[in-house]
Amino acid sequence: MDKYTHPDYENIALVTIDTQNDFSLPDAVCEIKNTFDIIPNMVKLLGKFRERNKPIIHIVRFYKEDASNVDICRKKKVQEGLNVVVPNSEGAELVNELKPNDDMLDAEKLLAGEVQEIGSNEHVIYKPRWGAFYETPLDGFLKERGITTLVFSGCNFPNCPRTSIYEASERDYRLIVIEDAISGIYDKGIEELKNICCEVIKTDEFLKIFN
Repeated sequence: MDKYTHPDYENIALVTIDTQNDFSLPDAVCEIKNTFDIIPNMVKLLGKFRERNKPIIHIVRFYKEDASNVDICRKKKVQEGLNVVVPNSEGAELVNELKPNDDMLDAEKLLAGEVQEIGSNEHVIYKPRWGAFYETPLDGFLKERGITTLVFSGCNFPNCPRTSIYEASERDYRLIVIEDAISGIYDKGIEELKNICCEVIKTDEFLKIFN
């Protein structure tokens, strides 16, 4: 870490990726193994960011039943009847433990590219593909608030978190990855993250610093 990459703990935001019921709950239709196991650490992170009133952005995915917005690698399955993170379904909702209240996601608003506020300094953004920055308002949203440092957590490192982290690096954000708050992470991936000056740290260690 140097003066360009060292985290700025004042201008910081927490990003959660795809921790929705259909991906996260045990025996869900598209359960990503070990995602439910990281929820307690995500709850700790969310609690600290809420306590300090720092921005939280939940990134979510929706698959329309007609597959019109589905990426090509899953389009056939959805067309053949796979119902997963369907807009306005319970499966598309954030895992209850992560939500600041009982409000439901506004799928129409999110699919239209708008940002939904669900709590004090807490928002939701829909992404149409792997990366949180691809055809989303995320970058502008962060820059408007002077955010320089992103903390990543959530579902299935090999796909959406990894893509989002590299997209953030391309945009010169300082990066922190919470190793035990991302499902699917592995040693080679951690090594590669460190090679792009991403700080990889565990939840309790991060919370000691971000106190």
